[in-house]
Amino acid sequence: MSAETIERESMPYDVVIVGGGPAGLATAIRLKQVNPELSVCILEKGSEIGAHILSGAVVDPKALDELLPDWREDGCPLAETPVTDNWHWLLTKSGKFPMPHLIMPPLMSNHGNYTGSLGNLCRWLAGKAEELGVEIFPGFAAAEILYDESGAVIGVQTGDMGVGRDGEPKPDFMPGMNLLGKYTVFCEGARGHLTKRLKARYDLEADCQPQVYGIGIKELWDIDPAKHEPGRVIHTQGWPLSESDTWGGAFLYHQANNQVALGFVTALDYKNPYVYPFEEFQRWKTHPAIREILEGGKRVSYGARAINEGGWQSVPKLAFPGGVLAGCSAGFVNVPRIKGSHTAMKSGILAAEAIAAAIGSGAENTELSEYDAAVRSSWIAKELKLVQNAEPLVAKWGGTIGTVLAGADMWLRTLLGFGIAKPLKHHTDASETQRADLYKPIAYPKPDGVFSFDRLTSVSYSFTNHEEDQPVHLVLKDPTVPTRINLPIYAGPEARYCPAGVYEYVGVEEGAPRLQINAQNCVHCKTCDIKDPTQNIEWVAPEGGGGPNYPNM
Repeated sequence: MSAETIERESMPYDVVIVGGGPAGLATAIRLKQVNPELSVCILEKGSEIGAHILSGAVVDPKALDELLPDWREDGCPLAETPVTDNWHWLLTKSGKFPMPHLIMPPLMSNHGNYTGSLGNLCRWLAGKAEELGVEIFPGFAAAEILYDESGAVIGVQTGDMGVGRDGEPKPDFMPGMNLLGKYTVFCEGARGHLTKRLKARYDLEADCQPQVYGIGIKELWDIDPAKHEPGRVIHTQGWPLSESDTWGGAFLYHQANNQVALGFVTALDYKNPYVYPFEEFQRWKTHPAIREILEGGKRVSYGARAINEGGWQSVPKLAFPGGVLAGCSAGFVNVPRIKGSHTAMKSGILAAEAIAAAIGSGAENTELSEYDAAVRSSWIAKELKLVQNAEPLVAKWGGTIGTVLAGADMWLRTLLGFGIAKPLKHHTDASETQRADLYKPIAYPKPDGVFSFDRLTSVSYSFTNHEEDQPVHLVLKDPTVPTRINLPIYAGPEARYCPAGVYEYVGVEEGAPRLQINAQNCVHCKTCDIKDPTQNIEWVAPEGGGGPNYPNM
């Protein structure tokens, strides 16, 4: 079957938005606020809006206040739990040291923020968008970018449905559609597969540092009501990552209905290929201070996603002929605050205003340099510049010294407008991985089934599902690399960095190893696309509607 010979229907819109997360929804709402006559559609690869959304989350409402000022009184679920209490702990193996908030820069305060499900916020925003006339298509993945003869983006093509693993059409085959737009907004989230292609085609990263990432793994627990403190926010650093010269942090947020959201972020620039982010998270939950909160509770959900950590110096050129990048496709996460939803939404607002003005002037498929300029003169830039050296300082100097230096840099930038160093550079996470013979394997404890769990059982709590008879969406550029390079040199890190057990080396004991890809387990976190030391794995969109189905995450 040749993609070029398939007859496809086309649907024209003023604006096509790829991704139904905070940035995409904010873009759509703002477009219709500025010009109700604009035709706007959102493509969302999840089975519903929110199905693929995972975050802590503690949300700064700054952008939401700009977009929908009455959200607190309008039934928004985020309004239910304002932050009431803010703790930061430095963990040792068995103890904790509270870090006084007086020594932290003001931007680290969570006063005025809210904690809740980002997925539920997106579901609410989707309702607001639909009330304004936005068309939302869940269960349809954008698979290809469409270009005109001049090379400008003119829309996207949705993925074909009903294709077998052999690439041939099945009886229920349904060809993807061409969604054509005067402008296309890419809001795919971190490491979007179409965004990767756009960055390469238009050389969008020519003047910035490479993006770097962390892997965030999250669980939702119902806990004993007697231990629940609505609005309490706890962040930790130190143990257990301090034992493997790795860095990251963790959170535990007391949200509505006697639930806590807890998660663990491991920076993906770790050198030791034996580091196992999933198992580090399981260990963290057994720390006495965390265990005490969870005791008597029950896990109800699990998931994972990659997080942009590059900061301001990794923000690429944002506009190209016919389209723009917004949200985590561009990389606006404030790493020390562990927040990116507010900056994502603001970028969507700015994209919408630039697009509406362009269409109003009669333009289409042009390069919206005014959007790029608007972002770089907005509070997004101001906020991210204050913290732009936090990640690279910790990455270079480690969790203890690096944190002190990062704090000093943020204070100086806040008070005096300059830091202890000029903006620092990044190295890709894949390039940081070292040979396995330089390290000893890490013996992780077996799961107890109460606080810690095995990986495959955990994946069942993400409610992930893919049609099994479809092409594998985790593509090996060279099928010989896993057993020729990754296994003998790096001890097969795919089997550890994936939080869903997708990659498994079989036949090792028999002397005939091969990499087995369990694609149906994939939670769409993109870690493999990021961390594979040979950059041999490419994540592409599977059939629409597949993947996790996160409730209340």
